[in-house]
Formats: sequence, structure tokens, C-alpha cells
Amino acid sequence: MRFGAAVLRSYEQPFTLEEVVLDTGPAEGEVLVRIAGCGMCRTDLAVRRSAGRSPLPAVLGHEGAGVVVETGGGHTGLSEGDHVVLSFDSCGHCRNCLAAAPAHCDSFASLNLFGGRGENAARFTDAAGEELAPRWFGQSSFAEYAVVPARNAVRTDPSLPVELLGPLGCGFLTGAGAVLNSFGVGPGDTLVVLGAGAVGLAAVMAAGACGAVTVAVDRHPERLALAERFGAIPLPAAAADLPGSVRRLTDGGAQYALDTTACARLINDALRALRPTGHLGLVARLRTALPLEPGALDRGRRISHICEGDAVPRLLIPRLTSLWRAGRFPFDELIRTYPLTDINEAERDCEAGLVVKPVLLPEPMHH
Repeated sequence: MRFGAAVLRSYEQPFTLEEVVLDTGPAEGEVLVRIAGCGMCRTDLAVRRSAGRSPLPAVLGHEGAGVVVETGGGHTGLSEGDHVVLSFDSCGHCRNCLAAAPAHCDSFASLNLFGGRGENAARFTDAAGEELAPRWFGQSSFAEYAVVPARNAVRTDPSLPVELLGPLGCGFLTGAGAVLNSFGVGPGDTLVVLGAGAVGLAAVMAAGACGAVTVAVDRHPERLALAERFGAIPLPAAAADLPGSVRRLTDGGAQYALDTTACARLINDALRALRPTGHLGLVARLRTALPLEPGALDRGRRISHICEGDAVPRLLIPRLTSLWRAGRFPFDELIRTYPLTDINEAERDCEAGLVVKPVLLPEPMHH
């Protein structure tokens, strides 16, 4: 099977649109999905800075959504024609997967980041027959088609706009899941969100849906304006006394803080803005050591890393689409669509902060 895909051949070069070849259809427990749209996430772009740990050439993309065109074996739980959102891969049988914590799967890094599933790896090549890296996040969906484990394909209502749903599989899932799962935010709780990008704004929306009071911190006025539109109190990152401002706005301190910036100054400010026993969750990968100021972790405050919003995708994605239908989680307002052929423009716009969530729409290659 031959189809178009965006291939990253080196850490410095732009993506190239190429014909790729899939030697065999879906194996037992897998499905072949025609991609309707795929979100672009910071994790895709971070491959360029992964210091060679992510194998190239590769087809990236891990916020895909589309329509099942073929199933492998009778036990996938999915049928031809089903609309699906694709999420992260997990093994399904380690201790954390069995405990409904697939984001903490023992094999998460190997399955999603550094080479994908080993079995059936060699069936994906470029037009010249050169091997491409195995599936990225169990999908590699910057392409017209993707073969995915049925485990990370979540069926959705066919009346929803499937081409826009992909970011519910990672970026929006992470922000909303941090609020709904990791923190368990309830009505009247207080939350500060650092960084109003795709993850931060999804957290703001989810907190609004829960009836929480949210303060959003960002350095871009237009991002703060978006956060305010979704119900948050805007606070510029350059504010003189950030912890003091948050404490004033949240009646003595926030119960929860979510950092999406990996900025040490803001992380320390967030800890100081927490009330006693408050919880700071970090979703961005730290690139350097994190110095904690004396007293920042006093009085029962705690700090933890949050991966994929502690989500079970098959539970959280339907919750988010229900909230969207009810007008409580308007994630589509953060999306700008691009044809897959414009992937390099989408990346530039994303890096420049001109778009919160690019979604790439594959168009069939003309043979």
C-alpha cells in the first residue's frame, strides 16, 4: 500500500512530503485508519532537540483522528467505518496498565518515543525501500493512513467533526486530564495555570467546566486574552510579585498549580503561590536541574510530574467530547487547520506562537 506522508529525515531539515510504503495490512489486534486530521504537538517538534535519541527518518504525528478502513483479526472491538481518535500507546499488561494508569506504562518510552513496537517494524519504508522508524506514539499520523494498535484507538460519534478531534488524544487530554484526574478539581477550587498554550488552555477550559477559579499566567497578551475568554483571570508572567498576586486573586493561595513552561522561576513562583498542602503538577519536560528556593516546598506543599493527564483515553476522550457538545470545552476555537503539504508552515507558526494548535489535513496524493 502506497500513500503520502510527511517524513522528517534529519534533525535540522524541514519535513518532506513523500510517498511511503506499507508492506502488509494490520496485524492481529491492529487497525488501519485513514487519517482525517492530525494535531501538531510540541512533543513532535521536540524530536529536533532529542540529541539523536529519536530514530530518523521517521513519520511523526501522534494526535491523529480518522476512519477505520481495515481491522486485523476479530478482536479489535472496532469495525470498518468507525470514527476514531488515536492516543498514546501502552502495553496493557504491566502493573500500571492493569491499574488503569496507562500513561505510566512500564514500556511508555520505548513504545511511544524511541522506536515504537518492535514486532512488524520493518514493514514501513520510503518509496526507495529504506526503512522508516517504527510507529511514533503507536501511530505516525502525519500521513494519509496509519496502522495503530486497537488499544489506542478510541471510537467516537460519527456526527462529530472527526478531522478536528485528534488533539483530544494528547495535548488537550493532558491539560484537561491534569485538572479532572491528577488534581480532581471541584467547584470553588482554585488553580493557577502557567503557560496558556494548547495544554494550559485545555486545563483552563476543564477547570471552568468544573466550576473552579483559575488564574492563567503567560507572557503573550493574546494568549492571556484567550484564557480570559475561557473564564480564567489573566496575569502577565512579568507581574512584579507573581505569588502575591495569585494569593490575592485566589483568596489566600491556589490549591493546585499546573506548569506547562518548564521555567524554573515560574515553578518556584507557583510553589509560593500555593496554599498549604497545595499540589504543583509539571507537564513540560525539564531540560536542566530545577533549583527549589528555600521554603518553596514547606507546609505540606508537593510537586509531581503529570504524564498524559493520568488519562485512560477511552474514558476521558468521550467525557471531553460530551463537554464540547454542551459548550463547556470549546477546544475547536484553539485549532487552525493546514493541508499536510503545508506542514513546515504549520511548524513555523507553532514555534512563533501564531497558532495554539495546528491540525494537518492530509489530502490524497495524485498518482
